[in-house]
Amino acid sequence: MKRRTAIALIVALLGCGIWLLGHGLWIYAKAELAQHLLQRAWARTLAGERVVKPWPWADTWPVARIRLPAHGVDLIVLDGVSGRTLAFGPGHMPGTPLPGRPGVTVIAGHRDTHFRFLRDVQAGDEILVEAPGRPRARFRVRERAVVDARTAVLAGAEDARELVLVTCYPFDALRPGGPLRYLVLAEAERG
Repeated sequence: MKRRTAIALIVALLGCGIWLLGHGLWIYAKAELAQHLLQRAWARTLAGERVVKPWPWADTWPVARIRLPAHGVDLIVLDGVSGRTLAFGPGHMPGTPLPGRPGVTVIAGHRDTHFRFLRDVQAGDEILVEAPGRPRARFRVRERAVVDARTAVLAGAEDARELVLVTCYPFDALRPGGPLRYLVLAEAERG
């Protein structure tokens, strides 16, 4: 009887482990699949369509594309920063200008999927940003910072063209959320 109980317990634990592993892998698989669907929606956006939803039930659409050649990163940026949006890709913060326009553009992403690479970004790295109907903008990383989201204020000169990539911090936290944010601040190159 003890042997059967032990075997049942092992099978139950193994089943739970497999389920948890599958659930964890699903998050990464969903993020990757979404980027493929977003690339298609982005191509349609560049062809002149407006508000191209990447899948029929989407409540967001592509607004920009960011690339960091030194890190092999090529991501489609979505409209908004809700949890549903960030599950599929980085999002453009409402109330900030689109990339390449005057002001401080803010793009947010999850630290454990799309913006995991931010931990490796260095001052001087190039960020290329495309937005429909705008010439490609080049930014250079100026600095990285950790700030408290409850008190931090992002401000730039009115005529400045700046880009801030933001994600939760620390990168390997066991609990989601928290007040700390990791920022990568970049300035548009003139020319």
